[in-house]
Amino acid sequence: MNIANECIGCIVNQSVKVSKAIDADETLSNKLVSTVEDMSKSFSYSDTPPKIAADVYEKMAEIANKEDLYDEVKEHSTKKALSFVPIVKEKLQNSSEKLLTATKIAVAGNVIDLAAEVEFDLEEELEKIFHTEFAYNDFDRFKDQLSVAKKVVVLGDNVGEHIFDYMFVETLKELYPNIKLTYMVRGNPIINDVTIKEAKEAGFDQICNLVNSGVNTPGFTYARATDEAKELFDSADLIISKGMGNYECMSPSHRKNICFLLKVKCSVVASSLSKEIGDIVCKLT
Repeated sequence: MNIANECIGCIVNQSVKVSKAIDADETLSNKLVSTVEDMSKSFSYSDTPPKIAADVYEKMAEIANKEDLYDEVKEHSTKKALSFVPIVKEKLQNSSEKLLTATKIAVAGNVIDLAAEVEFDLEEELEKIFHTEFAYNDFDRFKDQLSVAKKVVVLGDNVGEHIFDYMFVETLKELYPNIKLTYMVRGNPIINDVTIKEAKEAGFDQICNLVNSGVNTPGFTYARATDEAKELFDSADLIISKGMGNYECMSPSHRKNICFLLKVKCSVVASSLSKEIGDIVCKLT
C-alpha cells in the first residue's frame, strides 16, 4: 500500500520521537526535525510508508552519527516483554486451544511499535487479548493452511514483540513438528525492528531457521531482499507476516497464502482493512 496524506505527518513526527530517544540537544533535535520536514516535501506517493521510512531513518542516523537510533529503547522493550513471559507462558500451558492462544500472544506483542500513529499499553493488551475476537478473522483458514504446510516463514516485526514471537514459534513447532520453520528479520537497524542481533539473543537460531532478509525497510520489501530470502519467501507454503510494516509492504504481493497478524495502530491501515484503530487482525490472502 502506498502512502497517504496522513502518513506525512506521522513520518515527520518520528523525527521528534528519535530526538527524545537519543536525548538530542536542541541543536541536533532541530536539525533532525527540519531535515525530515524538508525530505517530506518530496515524498513519492507511489512508495510504501516503510520505503520512505528507510530513507528518512538512514538520514537521521547519519545526522546523529548513530547506527542504531533506538538501541537503548529496544533493550528496554525486550526487558519489559520478558517480564511478562511467566504469566503468558502459564496462560499458554493451561490453554485448551494452544494455537489460538499463541497467535493472540504474538498479536498482543505487536503493540510495541515506535512508529505507530497510536500507542498502546502492553500490559493492558495482554490482559484483554484473550477475550478479544479478531475483527478480521481468518483464523480457521490459517489453521487449515498450517495443517498441510511443509515450509512456513514467519516475518518478524518489532523488538520486544519478538519475545512473544519466540513463544509463537515454539508452539508451532510443538503442534506441527513436521513443518520447517524460518524466522526472518531485518537486514539492519531500522526504527525498533528486530534484526539478527536481537533474534539471536532471544535464541531463535536454536529453535528454527533464522534468516537475515537483507531488507533495510521497516517491512519486508521483496525487491530489497537477499536471494536467499526471496527463495524462502517464494517457496514457503505459508507466510506469517507480523505487524503493520510488513502488511504495508505486501499489500499487494505477487504471492498468495500470506497470513497477516497485526494490531491496527493507524488510520491509513484501518482504512485499508475496513477496520478500526485498536482492532486485531488475522487476515489470510
